[in-house]
Amino acid sequence: MEPALISDVKQRLAAEIDRRRDLLVDVSHQIHAHPELNFEERFAHDLLTGVLEDEGLPVVRRARGLDTAFEALVGATGTTVAVLCEYDALPGIGHACGHNVIAAAGLGAGLAAAALADELGGRLAVLGTPAEEGGGGKIRMMAADALAGVDAAIMIHPADAELVTMDAIAVQQVWATYTGEAAHAAAFPQRGRNALDAAVLGYNAVAALRQHIAGGERVHGIITHGGDKPNIVPAMARSEWMVRSPTVAGLAVLEERFAACLRGGAEAAGCTLELRWDDVTYADMVDNQAIGQRYAANAAALGRTVHEPTAANRVVGSTDMGNVSYEVPSIHPMIEVAPSGVPIHTPEFAAFAGGPEGDRAVIDGAKALAWTVADLWLDAGLVDLARAQHQAEVAARQAT
Repeated sequence: MEPALISDVKQRLAAEIDRRRDLLVDVSHQIHAHPELNFEERFAHDLLTGVLEDEGLPVVRRARGLDTAFEALVGATGTTVAVLCEYDALPGIGHACGHNVIAAAGLGAGLAAAALADELGGRLAVLGTPAEEGGGGKIRMMAADALAGVDAAIMIHPADAELVTMDAIAVQQVWATYTGEAAHAAAFPQRGRNALDAAVLGYNAVAALRQHIAGGERVHGIITHGGDKPNIVPAMARSEWMVRSPTVAGLAVLEERFAACLRGGAEAAGCTLELRWDDVTYADMVDNQAIGQRYAANAAALGRTVHEPTAANRVVGSTDMGNVSYEVPSIHPMIEVAPSGVPIHTPEFAAFAGGPEGDRAVIDGAKALAWTVADLWLDAGLVDLARAQHQAEVAARQAT
């Protein structure tokens, strides 16, 4: 399609979003005011699916066997683009990751693109993906074939900067249970086997390990139970950990070194150890350069200059969007909703996500995503390039 015609399409998409501005901002505010944890996002699920249905989109509620997932599919032929929505919150600090913005921007992009899908010869999937904050909703939906036939997957994520990518690294969560033997700590300490000591020794061993892991790797945890009374030798202790590495392949190696630390603590204290690994592993993010460049250009047209991450300006974390990115060409750019230096997962960031800055990100994010959908629909060369880049990058990472 000629550039002038593509420009006209994007103006029409922007108009579709602008006429829904109040609706989209209200959706963001409502989700922000009703924070819900992993797989408990019933309010957000019903709100988003209700809007999609009111707008005439065919919606599958409780999709792919998950009570708080949904999907809406439109278009008969052409390139299939999935726009992903997240809407879960964090315990204690609510939408400190700004998922209310993700949900509302994805909704806006989906509604706008759906209005032109048949005319432009494209297919669209608006996917509601629960439990990003540890539950792996996308992974579970993928296992149920939610990405079958999808050519590209896109979303935005709030941050304190405009970045083309997030440094999304692989992660797996693990729970450790130490079992010892109770005894009276004053009368018969020699009869006890202190499970708290085992947990502390394991924790300190991990602290020593941190000096000798790669710069991009992370291990962090907490002791969640250390006993019941100080005069009883603790017979049971528990800790909870997250192990992260730049790639899934590196994660497997680090996990074994980490587990050896915890086993050493248990053996030194004469206790037994049970490790329960989470049944989902978050993969590193394979950001697609071709699609990312189009998103950056579209964001720039809205007055948002998108940068490559630097040592001083980056967001490090993990997301189940990484698993999606191993399956199909994907992007996960960061959109600014807070001043530089206000990190995600803080109460301060939650306030910005629900304020005027978050509202602007909802509308601009919806437009940038919708325009990127149009680029993928109207430029077959972009799809081919994205697919080729994806295959090459995934193969390279799996070979390491």
